[in-house]
Amino acid sequence: MTTPFFDHLELETQAARHNLLAVPQLTDALQGRISRATYLAYLQEAYHHVKHTVPLLMATGARLQPRNQWMQKAIAEYIEEEQGHEQWILNDIAAAGGDRVKAASDAPRLATQVLVAYNYDYIARHNPVGFLGMVYMLESTSIALATQGAETLQRSLDLPVGAFSYLLSHGAVDEDHIVFYQQLVNRIENEEDKRAIVKVANNTFYLFAELLRSIPHSTVGSNGRDSANSGNRRNAEQAHAA
Repeated sequence: MTTPFFDHLELETQAARHNLLAVPQLTDALQGRISRATYLAYLQEAYHHVKHTVPLLMATGARLQPRNQWMQKAIAEYIEEEQGHEQWILNDIAAAGGDRVKAASDAPRLATQVLVAYNYDYIARHNPVGFLGMVYMLESTSIALATQGAETLQRSLDLPVGAFSYLLSHGAVDEDHIVFYQQLVNRIENEEDKRAIVKVANNTFYLFAELLRSIPHSTVGSNGRDSANSGNRRNAEQAHAA
């Protein structure tokens, strides 16, 4: 019996997922051990990649080859679902005590720029269906981490629930999305398209891990004080590229 493509995708991306889950910024966040400054820095980078989700989906739909025209309805549904999410992030920044105008106008970190640019490039020069690999990375990650991380951080940072609307919206809701995604990719028959999705998924797991690692990382110890991670201070020195 042939293995469904979704199951194959999960198997082929297992190592890349584990690499992402081992990022210190992420593991400490799940334990409630990051500072408000680190959380705000994460939200700023999230804004700068999430604002490209709808344009990337539109580029994907516009470049679908004739054999994949049947995907256009699914792409349109994704576009409708993803509209305005970057504004939720700016609202979270304001609710957490940050400056939403400055966050939106500051340049994203280089790792964030590379993640976004890689996907635009792959859609334009390789295979637009590959962008479904990025979709898989984001949705599978959010299912595993978003709700747990948001609830833990809300307690540890003593912030209002309104500072976590983006994370909370991408927890249980994405469980439905992943079922939709599974049904979509299991219809794909072309081997070139399947290879493209696996490739982009693996590469974006890696690039998203680098995005998280680039965020200046300060933990909150038992004394309640922030302590910067020295390895990530070096990342902070390379924080922005115009």
